[in-house]
Amino acid sequence: MSRRYDCSDPMERTRGIAEAVSAVRRGELIVLPTDTVYGVGVDAFLANAVQKLLDAKGRGRDMPPPVLVGSVRAATALVDNFGTYGQDLVDEFWPGALTLVCRANPNLMWDLGDTKGTVALRMPMHDLAVELLKETGPMAVSSANLSGRPAARDVEEAEKMLGDAVSVYLDGGVSGHADPSTIVDLTGSVPRLLRAGAIPEDKIRAVVGVLLTEEDEPYEDEPDAPADAASGTEIGKPSLTKGDGAHTQDAPAEPSPEAAETAAGPAEAAAKPSLSKDDDK
Repeated sequence: MSRRYDCSDPMERTRGIAEAVSAVRRGELIVLPTDTVYGVGVDAFLANAVQKLLDAKGRGRDMPPPVLVGSVRAATALVDNFGTYGQDLVDEFWPGALTLVCRANPNLMWDLGDTKGTVALRMPMHDLAVELLKETGPMAVSSANLSGRPAARDVEEAEKMLGDAVSVYLDGGVSGHADPSTIVDLTGSVPRLLRAGAIPEDKIRAVVGVLLTEEDEPYEDEPDAPADAASGTEIGKPSLTKGDGAHTQDAPAEPSPEAAETAAGPAEAAAKPSLSKDDDK
């Protein structure tokens, strides 16, 4: 039986976050608001829970969810490195509606799907989401919708689509804006725009100088495109369309929906990689 909490009420918010943290630790699905759209999420380190998320959305392993974090410190522990441009993008746009696709830390013991060694990360600019993420640690978060349906912008829309597959719904009102997070691939020698979203292309270009898009031919030394992930949501095939994302989570799952940095939460300490940097979305 699903439980729903009105987080505009301080008492309900406190109970809702506590219940959501417990549900995540049990491997159950929760729905949370982000700065872009609503996201449905699970503990990123529980493979069975990630599979439940994919099943609930009607997705396959070829569409792995992005990961939302509560601090930059936590995100840094999940990647091999941010590359030449990653830290500048993080400093400029996190927390916020920017999802970064990076090479994952090869020592991570997780299974997000067919990621091809990459991970899509975001730290959302949403107080409730960040407070939750600091307690749970990194979460795999996709947009709160069924595959092919628009991403939910309020908890009612999410509940209609996902129903009792979700244990806890955190109602944070209408999400920040309809656009999913912008997705930038940092796995090659030059940043590549995978999806246009809430952060305009020109603002990204102002930070990195050069930004490849769909129209550009890949550099010869550029590795294969990363596995699909979400911005709080799913990337799908690399495109510049505004597909579902949380924010996100994407994560979202988009998540962004597409938050100040703080120490890693308690769930980040045991039986998981050391999350020494802030998560964010």
